[in-house]
Amino acid sequence: MATDTLKSTTGASAASTVRRILLDNGALSALVVLVVAMSLLSGDFLTTQNLLNVGVQAAVTAILAFGVTFVIVSAGIDLSVGSVAALSATVLAWTATSEGVPVWIAVILAVATGIACGLVNGALVSYGKLPPFIATLAMLSIGRGLSLVISQGSPIPFPESVSVLGDTLGGWLPVPVVVMVVMGLLTALVLGRTYIGRSMYAIGGNEEAARLSGLRVKRQKLVIYALSGLFAAVAGIVLASRLASAQPQAAQGYELDAIAAVVIGGASLAGGVGKASGTLIGALILAVLRNGLNLLSVSAFWQQVVIGVVIALAVLLDTLRRRAGGGSAAPAAASGASGNGRKGAAKLGIAAVCVALVVAGVSYFNSGSSGTTTKIGMSLSTLNNPFFVQMKAGAQAEAKDAGIDLTVTDAQNDASQQANQLQNFTGEGVKSIIVNPVDSDAAGPAVRAANKAGIPVVAADRGVNKADTAALVASDNVAGGKLAAKALAEKLGGKGEIVVLQGTAGTSASRERGSGFAEGLRAYPGIKVVARQPADFDRTKGLDVMTNLLQSNPRITGVFAENDEMALGAVKALGSKAGKSVHVVGFDGTPDGLKAVGAGTLYASVAQQPRELGKIAVRNAVEAARGKKVDSVVKVPVKVVTKKNVADFS
Repeated sequence: MATDTLKSTTGASAASTVRRILLDNGALSALVVLVVAMSLLSGDFLTTQNLLNVGVQAAVTAILAFGVTFVIVSAGIDLSVGSVAALSATVLAWTATSEGVPVWIAVILAVATGIACGLVNGALVSYGKLPPFIATLAMLSIGRGLSLVISQGSPIPFPESVSVLGDTLGGWLPVPVVVMVVMGLLTALVLGRTYIGRSMYAIGGNEEAARLSGLRVKRQKLVIYALSGLFAAVAGIVLASRLASAQPQAAQGYELDAIAAVVIGGASLAGGVGKASGTLIGALILAVLRNGLNLLSVSAFWQQVVIGVVIALAVLLDTLRRRAGGGSAAPAAASGASGNGRKGAAKLGIAAVCVALVVAGVSYFNSGSSGTTTKIGMSLSTLNNPFFVQMKAGAQAEAKDAGIDLTVTDAQNDASQQANQLQNFTGEGVKSIIVNPVDSDAAGPAVRAANKAGIPVVAADRGVNKADTAALVASDNVAGGKLAAKALAEKLGGKGEIVVLQGTAGTSASRERGSGFAEGLRAYPGIKVVARQPADFDRTKGLDVMTNLLQSNPRITGVFAENDEMALGAVKALGSKAGKSVHVVGFDGTPDGLKAVGAGTLYASVAQQPRELGKIAVRNAVEAARGKKVDSVVKVPVKVVTKKNVADFS
C-alpha cells in the first residue's frame, strides 16, 4: 500500500516537474516542437552538417539580439543595429584596403565606430530626451547613409586575415558559432553578475524608482546603448567575414529579427525582464524556421507567412506560461493551482500542435516535390521584381517539362540570406544549384562550399567571383547599357539634358548597366547627364525620385532607368510629357514595360528575355548534374524594343 502510494506520488511529482519545465520555458518548448516537426518532415534536417548550418545562420541575428537585450531589459529599443553593423564592417574594409591601415587597427576602428554610434543613441535618449524609437530610427538612416558614402555604393573586399571569422575550426566547427557562444556568455555575465546588469533590470522595472534609489540613470543608458553598438559592430564583422566583403546594404531588416528574437526569448518590451539564454533560443527559432522551410521547398512567399504565424504563436506560448506560472505558484496541494497548471499545460500543448500543423500544412501544399531523384536548388536575388518573377516562371516551366524537382528561394536582395540558402542547398545534397547572385563577391564563399561538396553551380544573369561555376547564363548588362545609351541619344538627336535613375546601390546589375550606359554616352558629347539618383529598382521610388528631380531640372528631355519598374515610375511622374517632350528608356523588357512601349509612353526597353534565361539555366543545371559538359558562358541575346518591334516580343 505504501509502495503504491510512493509510486503514485513519484509519478505525479515527475509529471508535475516536466509540466513546470515546459511552462517555465515557453520559447524552449516552441524550439523543441519545431525541431521535432522539421525532423519528421525532412530527413535532411537532423544531420550534423545541417545543424551546424542552423548555428551559422543564427549567429549574426543572435549577436545583434544579445546587444538589443540590454536595451530592451532597460525598457528601451534600438532600431539602428543593422545599419551600425553594416557601417562598422564598411569602416573596417575601407580603412584596411583603401587606406592601407594595419588590419588590427582597422578592427579597433570598426568596433569604436559601433560604440560611438551607441553612445550617440544613448546621448540622444538620455540628455536629448528623445524617445528611443526616434533616436535609433535616426541612427538607422545615418548609419546606412554613411556606409553608402564611404563605400560609394559598392561592396569592399574584406581583409583575408579577418575573413577567417567566416571559416571553420578543424574543418567542421564554424567560427561564427563560436563567436555567438562567446558573446552569449558575455551577455549572461553582464546581465547576471555586474553592476550595470542589475542597473538595467532596475531601470526597466521602474526608471523613476531607480533614479531615486541613487542610480545615475542617464550615465547607465549611455553604457547600455554603447554595449548595443559594440555587439552590432561584432555582428557586422562576422557577417562581412562570411560574405568575404563589406556590403553597404548588408543587414537590412536585421534589427527587426533581433528584436523578435529577444521578445520570443521571453523579454518584455515594457522592460525589466529578459535573459541571454532566452535571446539565443529566440534567434535559433528564427534560424530553424528559415532553414527547415528551405529544406521543405516551401514557397518563398509562404515562408514569410509561416514565420510571422510561428513568431506570434511563440510569444503566445510565453504569455500562457506567465499566466500559468502565476496560477501555479502556490503549493501543489492546492487544487486551484493544480487546475491552473493543467490548463496551462493543455494550452501549451494546443499551441505547440498549432505550430506543428502550420509548418506541416504549408509544406504539404507548397513543397512542389515531384518525387524525382534529380533535385535542383535555385536562389534568386529577389522575387519583388517582375524580371526575376519571369525568370522563375521560365525555370519552373522547364523543370516541369524535364520532370525535375526544382526548389526556388527568394534572397530578398540580402547577400547574407542568399548565403544561408546556398548553404542549405549544399547541406541538403541537391544535384546542382542555380544562383542569381545578390552580389557577385558575396556569393563566392557559399559557392566554394558547394564546389567542395562536388555540387555543380550555374550562375544566372550575374557571375560569381572567386568560385567555380559550371556555366554562366546571362544577358550582357554592359552591352545592354550601351544599347540603351545609343537608343536614347539617337532619339534625342545627339543633344539634350537627361537624368539617370539608378538601381539598388551595390548591386552588380546597377553597376554594370550604369557603366555600360556611361560608356555608350561618350560617343554623344552633346548629351549632358544633369542628375543621377538611386531609386532601388522600385516603381514607387522611381515616381518619387523623378518627381523631385523635375523640380530642379525642368528642362530635361530624356531619362534612362536601369530597370522597367523605375522607368514606369518616371513615366507616371512625367505625365503628359512622357513620350512627347521627354523620352524614357528602361531595361528588362517586362510585360508592363513592353505594354508602355506599345502605348508610346515608354520610348524603349532593353529586353533580356528573362523567361528564356530561366529555362536555359535549368537546362544547363540538369546537364551539369548528370555529369555532362556545358558551355562555360551562355549568352541570352538582348535587344532594344521600341514601338516598331514590340509586337515581336509581346
